Amino acid sequence: MAKPKSSFRCTACGHTVAKWVGRCPECGEWGTIDEVATAAVRPNGVGGVAPTSPARPITEVDANSSTAVATGIGELDRVLGRGVVPGSVILLAGEPGVGKSTLLLETVKHWAQGGRKALYLTGEESAGQVRMRAERTGAVHENVYLAAETDLATILGHVDEVNPSLVIVDSVQTVVATGTDGVTGGVTQIRAVTTALVSMAKNRGIAVVLVGHVTKDGAVAGPRSLEHLVDVVLSFEGDRHSSLRMVRGIKNRFGAADEVGCFEQRDDGIHQVPDPSGIFLHQRDLDVTGSTAMVTMDGKRALVGEIQALANPTSMTMPRRAVSGLDSARVSMVLAVLQSRLDAKLQDKEIYAATVGGMRVTEPAADLAIALAVSSVLNNTPMPHTTVAIGEVGLAGEVRRVSAVARRVAEAKRLGFRHAIIPAGTDENLPSGIKITRVGDLHEAVRAGLVGVVEVSF
Repeated sequence: MAKPKSSFRCTACGHTVAKWVGRCPECGEWGTIDEVATAAVRPNGVGGVAPTSPARPITEVDANSSTAVATGIGELDRVLGRGVVPGSVILLAGEPGVGKSTLLLETVKHWAQGGRKALYLTGEESAGQVRMRAERTGAVHENVYLAAETDLATILGHVDEVNPSLVIVDSVQTVVATGTDGVTGGVTQIRAVTTALVSMAKNRGIAVVLVGHVTKDGAVAGPRSLEHLVDVVLSFEGDRHSSLRMVRGIKNRFGAADEVGCFEQRDDGIHQVPDPSGIFLHQRDLDVTGSTAMVTMDGKRALVGEIQALANPTSMTMPRRAVSGLDSARVSMVLAVLQSRLDAKLQDKEIYAATVGGMRVTEPAADLAIALAVSSVLNNTPMPHTTVAIGEVGLAGEVRRVSAVARRVAEAKRLGFRHAIIPAGTDENLPSGIKITRVGDLHEAVRAGLVGVVEVSF
């Protein structure tokens, strides 16, 4: 009889190595390698075991069993891929106070209004606290069942008793699997709890939504294997100084993983925002110096926003450069290109650049809008409020191509823009009904954007 041998496994990601090492070669975590005993493999191999259910031709598998069920919230269905698939497990992660529980209460309300049962299990609040928030948001319904529980076995008992089609676990870090080593919220406990809930969802065809915590870096807390166990991973993001909230798809086995859903946090709950560009284009009906419209891509979604710039004279040796909502490194690069290629007099001016409405833009497609906004304020000449600028600026002063120009222009046209300045190398089929100006460098872009300017002088 072969002797049992030992192997070493990472408690964070589950990666197995032949000998102990201080750092996991798969996930890079330190001190997570533990020794586990494994049975030795027979010299002649492992014998086969009769399966409980034989394999069938794929043509005989019922595809209707995995048809998505709409939640009633269009923006959430957009990210999920038409809705919630029965038997799927969804992980929703976000910072404390961003509105995860409020969104899920809104989800169970619509779910219950469709004649289906929903079970909301809370481990961080009492049932009374959840009821108070449900009354405030209008989520009280007879088909919504509520329980404050942290024991895994009791949670499975609640599922057996209620027999719901949707289960919310808020949050997975608070659930304890009795008989499993480790502290509550630890790696071992989270893996055991998630494995049990995934097995329950697959065997009974119940959709399960797990609320997860995030680390200070914004990543999903817990072992990386947690993201591998579930079917969908969603990130709920929002700025405390803004009412806008966004649900981003990180992983999705049933649809695109780069969709974005937009919501707005209000006193009476969270509401979907089908047209978020209106939030970023507030009061844009006049031609003002230092303001330029642009279109950014957030996943597959085109969002029209506004970039504003301001230049103040200063006697400081190193003028101040302040940025809000933009990548400070890219703004500095665009300013350097303007000063070098267009002879812009920036050495004696403080430059301020910001987005409007709390939008955060980091992609290179905003470079041209930044350059035109700064050029506008330096020339004291406004950009038309019906003009939008799209393009990346290179160090040689050229305007470079960006992705999805046709989708960006179509979104600008839908919002009433009549003129789009785009890179000259764009070869996409652009929509009709909007004036297109193709520019190859910043000189052409500035002349095309500033009203009535033939010769630009800084």
